[in-house]
Order: sequence, then C-alpha cells, then structure tokens
Amino acid sequence: MFLLQLRRERRGSGSGIWLCLSVCAATPCARPVPSPSRRTISSTGIQASDIRPLPVLRETMDYLWHLLNSSEYPFEIVHDFIFDRTRSVRQDLSIQNLVNDQAIGIYEDVIKFHILSHQRLARSCQDSDASSLCYLNTEQMMKCLLSLFDMYHTIHKINSQSNKEAEYYSFFVLLHMGCKIPKMANSLSFWYSQLPASIVRSKEMIFARTILRCYHLGNFKRFFCMIADEATELQLCLVEPFLNEVRARALMYLNHSGYKLQHHPLTHLSDILMIEELELEDLCRICGLEISRSGDTKAFAPKQTTFSLPTPLSKSSGIYISREIKR
Repeated sequence: MFLLQLRRERRGSGSGIWLCLSVCAATPCARPVPSPSRRTISSTGIQASDIRPLPVLRETMDYLWHLLNSSEYPFEIVHDFIFDRTRSVRQDLSIQNLVNDQAIGIYEDVIKFHILSHQRLARSCQDSDASSLCYLNTEQMMKCLLSLFDMYHTIHKINSQSNKEAEYYSFFVLLHMGCKIPKMANSLSFWYSQLPASIVRSKEMIFARTILRCYHLGNFKRFFCMIADEATELQLCLVEPFLNEVRARALMYLNHSGYKLQHHPLTHLSDILMIEELELEDLCRICGLEISRSGDTKAFAPKQTTFSLPTPLSKSSGIYISREIKR
C-alpha cells in the first residue's frame, strides 16, 4: 500500500508534466498512449473501441521508446509515465489474448524498458523514493518475464521461436544474483530442467549460469572478467545495479580470510573488481574498513571487526566499459 501511495503522490506532484507528456503523445491513431486509469483487466462494460488493436499497440511502444531518451524532464518522471503506459499495453494484449511474433516483440520491448530503467534508477538512487521506484520496476520486470515465458511456450507448440529467447531467459537467472527480489518457490535447477535443451545450452544461458555460480562460490576475478568480455549490452545493464553488492561481498571474503600483516592494496583490488580506486575507497569506508596509507599506496588490513555488509548500497557503479546501448 505504501508503494502505491508513493506512486500516486509522485504522479500528483508532476501532474503538469504528465499532462504535457500525454498531449505530446496524441497521434491520429486512436489514442495510442491513453491514461492508464481508464480501466483495468477486471473492469466490466469495456467497449470494443476501448481496446487498441495490435498495430496501434506497436505504434504506442515505438513512441514510448522515443520518449525514453528525452532529456527534457527528469528520468524518474518519464519512467513513471512510461511505466503506467506499458502496463496498459500489456493489459490490452492480455484482454485480446494475443500471442504471436508481434505481441512477443512488444513484451520484449517492455522488458527492455524495465532493464534500462533498472540501470538508470540505480545510478540515481539517493533516497527512499528512488529505492521504491527501483523495487517496483524490478517487480514488474519479473512479472513481464514470466508472462513472456508463457508466450514462448505457446508459440513452441506451433514450431515457432523468438530469436531473443535465450537472452531473455538469461535475464531471469541474472536477477537471482541480488537480494532485492523474492526467491523462486522451486530451485533454479528445477526451472532449468523445464527449459528446452537449446536454451540451456545457449551462450547467453551458459554465461548467466556461470556468473551466478561465480557469485555464490566467491570467484570474483572470473565474475568480473566474464562480464567485461561476454555480457550482452542488456545483460550488462541488468547486472550493473548488483555490482557494488558483489564488490562488498568480495571485501567481506578478503577481510575474513586474510592475515593481519597481509594488507590488500586498493590499486590491485580496483583492477580485479573493475571499479575506480576512489570509488573502491568509498565502498571500503561504507563497509566499515579502515584504510591505511603508505606513500602513494592505499590498502586495508584484514580481520577488521568493524566490517559489515551495507544494506542497501546507496548507488550503483558500473565496470567502466565504453559501450552504447543500441536498440
């Protein structure tokens, strides 16, 4: 209830911007970006004219993609606007029970929006409001993925397949890296067994499964090297908000397992954890580690009893690979 109230308050405070976005969204093709408050799936008395056909829904998504890159308004406001409109698009698809290549393409675009938002919201996550938006975005992403997997299963019955299936299945695995989402009722191993062999053996799924295994086993060097070398653009966006969580876990291992006289230089660690040295120093202090200096070298000694894993981390840091998302 708190999260729903927060969204209503944010929408009210930015009502002028929302009105402007809605007016700008108007096109001749039957209101492609209507207000999401017009109805829900459970509404009664829905007229046929209220439901947008597939071509209009496709135009809606194309416009929302254009709006996503707008710098005219704060991203949180733009995200909130698109968030509700994509949910409305999904409702129209569900009401019409549309499962075909075009409908799947729209769902894949909605998930891509949530992944890009996942990254951008985490980068600007400075207060509880932004943290709540991150949670809501991740929650909707999980729901969209599960719905998309049902659509994949349906088209398999007619010997059809999306060429993006392997990558989108890998997103579901990578989301289990952090502590920010509810865990599955069944194990991931059981879930793997339900997937087609071609998906399980795909390079995208092998990457996701290996990354998750490295995370749990504490093989942090391989973890970051694999992300730098093998992650797709969207996989990189998806894991970025979890990277400081992984780095803090690496610091915990180093602090608990090392010898007191064996200090860990931050320059060396920053190379392994793929983070700038100044940001690593800030992360060490957030975790309660005392940094010592010897000449130009900064390091921390293991066995510090003041160490604690911060929950949550205030802001995400990337791995500083120069990549540009291309739609």
